[in-house]
Amino acid sequence: MKNLSRRTLLRGNLLGGAGVAMGLPLLEAMQHRSTARAAAASTATQRVAFLYVPNGIVHDAWKPTTTDANYVLPSSLEPLAGIKDDVLVLTGLSQIPYSTRGGVGHALPTAALLTGAVASKDRIQVGKSIDQVIADRIGGDSKLKSLELSIRGSNSAGHCDGEYSCAYSTMISYRNAHSPNPTDNNPRSVFRRICGERGQVANAGEPTRQEELRTRVLDSVLAEAHRLHRTLGTADRHKLDEYIYSVAELERRIQRMALPVAAGRSPQRFVLADQVPDQEPSDFGEHVRVMGDLMVLAFQTDATRVCTFMFSVAAGGQTYPMLGIQEGHHELSHHGGNEEKLAKLRKIDRYNVSLFASIVERLKMVREGNQTLLDNSIIYYGSGLGNGNSHTPFDLPVLVAGRGGGTLSTGRHLRLPMDTSLNNLWLTVLNAMDTPTEKFGDSSGRLPIESPIER
Repeated sequence: MKNLSRRTLLRGNLLGGAGVAMGLPLLEAMQHRSTARAAAASTATQRVAFLYVPNGIVHDAWKPTTTDANYVLPSSLEPLAGIKDDVLVLTGLSQIPYSTRGGVGHALPTAALLTGAVASKDRIQVGKSIDQVIADRIGGDSKLKSLELSIRGSNSAGHCDGEYSCAYSTMISYRNAHSPNPTDNNPRSVFRRICGERGQVANAGEPTRQEELRTRVLDSVLAEAHRLHRTLGTADRHKLDEYIYSVAELERRIQRMALPVAAGRSPQRFVLADQVPDQEPSDFGEHVRVMGDLMVLAFQTDATRVCTFMFSVAAGGQTYPMLGIQEGHHELSHHGGNEEKLAKLRKIDRYNVSLFASIVERLKMVREGNQTLLDNSIIYYGSGLGNGNSHTPFDLPVLVAGRGGGTLSTGRHLRLPMDTSLNNLWLTVLNAMDTPTEKFGDSSGRLPIESPIER
């Protein structure tokens, strides 16, 4: 069995000359045998992702009534049952760099979520987001320094939500105070960015020639995969077979998901869900799952180590016909205490958590030596608002999955003192991701979620 570099790629070419360079999962052949090298490789590559949902949650079905490891999952969190030991439920966290406790709208808390800063109304100015701080530290060796995904797309033009820039409502990643990172909501575009040669640009919404649409990325690298297969041990051959099958299945799912775009419109021009009907795959859940699988693929092959993923934009009006709910999410979030609307919101909260759980479960299925991809990741899930009805960024819904390479202790509910700054969580995540920082926003210290076990 030959030794392989972690950077080994399967290369090929699409019709039209576009290069393909698919990374590989971590194989035994990539794990060096000498004691010195094994010790150097013992610190696993870490990944981090930030998953965003809009409009807050209904607290009575979200917040556990007990704490620590034996807490009971409330109804909105029941989809976490199979991964409960891998998840932290944090309550009491707030974004509090505001002079008022209510009425902050949707744009401001969304912009503040990963930056910990209050956005300017006159121009795009907020702060560098935590994902980009981490990407600067660990993303340079990857094909993509970071990956920004969404379901609705992004838009920097115009104003949304009280005359604030639409950038604040449609993007959560900022490479500096003035420069948000646009999101990609086109599965085909994301797939090609992950599998294309370094430096190639694939823009969501660009028309592609029909012959190239029919050319599968996987076909162009299968010959090289077969050659590699003959050089591997039994366990690695089995792992490579599983990987190739999973990529092929993902590609088939993407091909089945036509992304229709109206004449003159691009998916990157989405602003609010109710303003762009029929502009995205009709099955919201499948769209989220495919984008989640693409994130897993990017992490598995080390195409990137840092990702953000917006399930919708701020004040998103996603409907949930699969749940028998025709009203938009944003409309329902202004429930005014109406029990019928609250019941529908609880269903939405539970469904979105089930989508998060499916992504976490996929990460847990990928083996990396004696660990899993989830073990070596930190996956945040939450919203910029706690209560959508009153637009308050307090008592936020926060889930954290994964152990960050052994840096975090999961499997419990931690009830923090009310209005503990969310930036304390980001300070903790920065430390766990080998990006130690003394201060982030209004942070006052790290949270007690770190593992006592040394990596």
